[in-house]
This record gives sequence, structure tokens and C-alpha cells, in this order.
Amino acid sequence: MAVQWSGRSPGLLLALDRDSGEQLRSQLERQVREAIRSGRLQVGERLPSSRELALGLGVSRGLVQECYAQLQAEGYLVTRVGAATQVAAGAFTPPVSTTPPGGGTGLLADFRWGVPDLSGFPLADWLWAMREAGRSLPTAALDYGDPRGSAVLRDVLAGYARRVRAAAADPERIVICSGYAQGLGLALRTLADAGVRTVAHEDPGSPATLSAAASSAGLTSVPIRVDEYGIDVRALTATDARAVVLTPAHQWPTGVVLGAERRRELVEWAVRRNAYVIEDDYDAEFRYDREPVGALQGLAPDRVIAIGTVSKSLAPALRIGWMLCPPALTEPIVAHKRLSDRGSPTLDQLALAKLIESGRFDRHLRRMRTTYATRRTALLEALAEHAPHIEVTGLAAGFHAVAHLGEGADEEAVIAAARARSVGLYGMSQCRSTRTPAPARLVLGFGNVGERAIRAGIAAVGGLLGA
Repeated sequence: MAVQWSGRSPGLLLALDRDSGEQLRSQLERQVREAIRSGRLQVGERLPSSRELALGLGVSRGLVQECYAQLQAEGYLVTRVGAATQVAAGAFTPPVSTTPPGGGTGLLADFRWGVPDLSGFPLADWLWAMREAGRSLPTAALDYGDPRGSAVLRDVLAGYARRVRAAAADPERIVICSGYAQGLGLALRTLADAGVRTVAHEDPGSPATLSAAASSAGLTSVPIRVDEYGIDVRALTATDARAVVLTPAHQWPTGVVLGAERRRELVEWAVRRNAYVIEDDYDAEFRYDREPVGALQGLAPDRVIAIGTVSKSLAPALRIGWMLCPPALTEPIVAHKRLSDRGSPTLDQLALAKLIESGRFDRHLRRMRTTYATRRTALLEALAEHAPHIEVTGLAAGFHAVAHLGEGADEEAVIAAARARSVGLYGMSQCRSTRTPAPARLVLGFGNVGERAIRAGIAAVGGLLGA
């Protein structure tokens, strides 16, 4: 879609070489022609007025008018009385897009994990919060400010974390970051500076993400198996790791909760080894048929770096996260944050603070819990009808489930056959450090899939799942 400029004529970057020997008009025609052919200027896009372009290039207006007239004769430009010169229809044919209109997947149902209900984003509330934040924004807040982030948001988040996650949250030890990825990178680089050489992570989990982040920080990563009680702390102890990345409230992707005994063992390991735990608190807001589980950070604030974000509760595109930092690591993490980007966008932070303070954030979470619970029920009912022999686990919280395929099932073959039926399925092999597809498991994300699509999708592949 062409850019529609308003006000004065738009700028256009062109450069004339007066020492080349080529006539200036010829250079100008060639460069505008190439800009249209290459797609720099698209159909319907306005060009600068002849007066503005002549002034910018230091040439006569008549030269520019002659150039425009020649390109109009060639069919590249069109001029109407009282209107600006524009790129003519047919002057440039864009490449054919393989993506369906609206950016959709073209699938009957896409059970991609890790994506919340994007249509449920509370846009009206967010715009209200942005207006309120802007209305009360002090001039000083437009400066670079504290790299830890807005003091207003840090204070609000500290109260929220204490109230909802039973965390030991101090505003002075909270650092606002651009989502989980930046928070993890800041934590790992800080730990590397402190002498940590090896970081452990859950298996299954997010091996590609963790390995890449660890390598970027100069660390070695090692996988530790997860069972029905969470990470195996004895196996962790057998390594030389002095850091571990966990999802204790709702293990990704199995959905198990780190048991009370394991939590105590983990804290003891961290104290004994002078180690740290990085807690990924990614979807703890959404739970259904179990009691809420407090953050591990509340048990050992001196040993746990807790990272939270709004990527699952609101939308990934906001890129707002926060780190609850141990006292010994706060200043080093802040130093890395300062070098990284000088701090996250202030107006967005203040808007999030307004959203939480006003109660609109809690209202949104209540609404989304109902939405996800309905979709969870639809998934279970559809599986019970079309694949009754499939065991389903990991549904106590969040918006994904694990489907255990039958003995001897071929995970990759099931995924390929489902894609042929226009249904997106995804295997747990992607979450294992060895990438082995056995035992065959599917991770079914239902956060961004409507109830009707869930039922239709499972109906389409039910025979594959029960095979």
C-alpha cells in the first residue's frame, strides 16, 4: 500500500553527480525510473512538487518539470490538474505474496503454542491508559531517566508482584526490560561477569532459546531432565552449573508444577553452590482447577532473578517485561541495561502503570481466564469425541496442552498429515535438547484459536491422533 503523505510534499532521496559527464536531466530521469522499478516508489505514491525537488537538488524547476513530463509520457507517472504527481498504476508490479490477506496462516486451525488471544487485547483500555499517562506526564520524564525504568511502574509492579505472586518485590531492585528475551540476556551476561561458566535449563523446555542466549553471554548450557515433580535437582547437582533457568509455576511445555520438596532442594543447592535461579514466570496469571502457586523468588530473593512480562497477559508486541533482582546483582544488571539501550520507553511504562492501578488490567485478566477456560473445555471435548484414547496433560494453567500420542506413533508423520488437512500441529521434539520425536507428543496451543476453529481442527485430525 502506498504511503499517503499529508501537508507539504514528501521528500525523496536522490543524488546528482555534476562531475560524471551525464546530463543532470538524464540522471534525474534514470534515478526516478529506477526508484519506481525497484519498488522504492510504489503505485499511487506522491512525488515532491517540481518546486520542492528543484530546490532540494539545486537545479532549475524547468529541468524537473521536463523530467516529470518525460516519465509521464513513458507511463511511469501520472499528473492530474490540481493534484500532486504520482506513480502511475502499472508502473511497478509487486511480487506475488504467498501470505493470505490479513496475514493469516490459511489453516483451518493453527495450534501454535505461546501466543495469547491477540484479538482479546484491550485496545480501548490501552489507548485510555496512554492518554492518561500523557496527560499527567511531567516534562522531566521525557529525559533518559533511570535505566531501571520508571519509578512509577516499578512501584506499581512491586505491589502487584507481592499481591498476586507472593514475591519479595522491592521497587529499588526491579529493572524494566524489553520482554523476556532481553531480561534473560541481561541476567546471563551479569552472571558471566560474576564468574558463572555453565547455565542449566529444563529438558524439555526451550533449548534453542537458552543455548543461543547462553552462547551470546559466553556460557555453556546443559539440559536437565524434568519429571512429574519438575526439574531433577539431583541431576542438576551433578553438573558444574551455577545458574539454572526454570518455569516453576507451570513448566514449559509439560505443564507440571515444581513440587514443594524440589523447591526446597533447589534453594539449598543455590545457597550451597553460590548459584542463582532465573525464574521465567511466563503465564502464571492463567490457572483453572488448582490453587495458585507463588513465585519461587519469594522463597529466596537473594538467589532468584524472576522475570515477568505482559507478552502472555496482554500481547507480545508491547515488549514490556521486568526483572526482580537479587541485591548483589541489581547494580550489575542495571549497568548492562544502561549499555544495552539506556532504558525502556517511558510512556509505555506509565501506560502499563495506569492500566494496573485502575483495575483494568485485573479486569482484562478475569475476562481472558474465562475465554481460555472455554477454549480449554472445547479442546478436551473435541479430543474426547474424535480421539478418545489420547491422554491429555498440562491443562491446569496457561493456554496449551500436551497430547500423548499412542505407542509407536510417528510424531513427524502426524504433523505432516495434519498440515495436509490444513491444521497446524507442533511436536514436543522441538522442545527437547536431543530433538528426538519419541515418545510422540503434541503441544497444542489454544490461546489464539477460537472455539469453533478448535472443534473443527480436532475433528479434521482426530483420526490421525487416534491412529
